[in-house]
Amino acid sequence: MLTTFKLRDFRCFAALETEFASGTNVIVGPNAQGKTSLLEAACVLLRLQSPRSGSLAPLVRIDAAGFVVDGFYSGNHLQFYFSPRRKKLALDSVEQRTAAEYLKIGRVVWFSNGDIALVRGAAEERRRYLDFVAAQLDPGYRRNLRNYETALRSRNRLLKMPHPRWREIAAFDEPLLDSGMALTQARRVLIAALEPHAMESQLAIGGAVGETLGLQYQPGCGEDFAANLEASRKEDLRLRQTRVGPHRDELILKLNGLGSELASEGQQRTLALALRLAQTRLIAAQTGTLPLLLLDDIFGELDPARRNALLAHLPKGAQQIITTTHLDWAQTEIERVFRLENRTLTGIR
Repeated sequence: MLTTFKLRDFRCFAALETEFASGTNVIVGPNAQGKTSLLEAACVLLRLQSPRSGSLAPLVRIDAAGFVVDGFYSGNHLQFYFSPRRKKLALDSVEQRTAAEYLKIGRVVWFSNGDIALVRGAAEERRRYLDFVAAQLDPGYRRNLRNYETALRSRNRLLKMPHPRWREIAAFDEPLLDSGMALTQARRVLIAALEPHAMESQLAIGGAVGETLGLQYQPGCGEDFAANLEASRKEDLRLRQTRVGPHRDELILKLNGLGSELASEGQQRTLALALRLAQTRLIAAQTGTLPLLLLDDIFGELDPARRNALLAHLPKGAQQIITTTHLDWAQTEIERVFRLENRTLTGIR
């Protein structure tokens, strides 16, 4: 459980400190007060990445050098300092050279209104979802992803040169293939493991008898990455970018065998919730521990049936931190309620 929690110079907050309860915590307040930023800070503390931004630099408060997030999670003291110039990690007051041991401590599932993009948005949204889940289950996934992204950037930079030289470009083919094939295999395994949980969650929330949700992996490198990379040279040179690889992977969602783009808005929202619940259940099943659930102002957008179904199917005993503008939706036991206004968080019960 996340108990003591502190932050400094994070987004709109100069400083904040609070204590969360072990069950359901609700942060109530008007819009544009920083509720989402508090949940984001909790995610950054545990996972060293934001669910809202591809980089951490935008999270630093304006005119500040860097931000600090600090907290106790399941008895471990986690500290993370970030600035555009340096990063510093500490676990139980011992500075860490790598993130490996630090990232073993906590897992997170993030729910938000923006999750509809998992269904309606571009393939990049679904790849980010897969990456966030996989990095919490596979210790080597984060390293392979970073290696692949580094090789891809280097290869694309050379392709954009006025006079590309294939000998130089080909030097990055081996690391691209090695890390890329590892990502492809990891994503294939992950999607197969997620699918039964997603199907069960979709039925539980949607309530429509006979509806089936299918997850299908479409690798961006085809069945033979090496052969397809070689065959794409002419097209890569014409477009000045690498055209095949896991950076073009797609997770296809199908409802009753049809593409999710044909589903109704209510069905699409159910699919998005099903993916998040599937992530929760898979993490619990594979790690033996419940993840921290961060739910950002989602209940006002759900009809009562989906809202109650979601609450009923959240894992019992999981710590939840929920943001909302009001408590009218609440039909569950709430352990602690906070009020956030003027960048100040106050416990009101």
